[in-house]
Amino acid sequence: MSTILCALHETVLAQVGNPTPEAPPLADKLLQIGRYFTWLVQLSGITAITYGGGRFAWEKWNGGSLQSPKMVAGAMAGGAVATSAGTIMNSVI
Repeated sequence: MSTILCALHETVLAQVGNPTPEAPPLADKLLQIGRYFTWLVQLSGITAITYGGGRFAWEKWNGGSLQSPKMVAGAMAGGAVATSAGTIMNSVI
């Protein structure tokens, strides 16, 4: 039995070799789209926090109900999730 396994190894498995990893086709385009998406998420987070801060000042000045702190907290929580998405995916995979 061991002679059959040895012959199988020499004929079939020894021809497979050690493949070298290479990037899949269009990988550079996918990475570029990922960088654009990251830039868009950061820009939208900065815009949301700026808008929430301005609205907070407006509500404070007019004496209205303060709903903007929830907006600022939501934008900050969303930014934390968006920023850590890559780390979370790396740990899952």
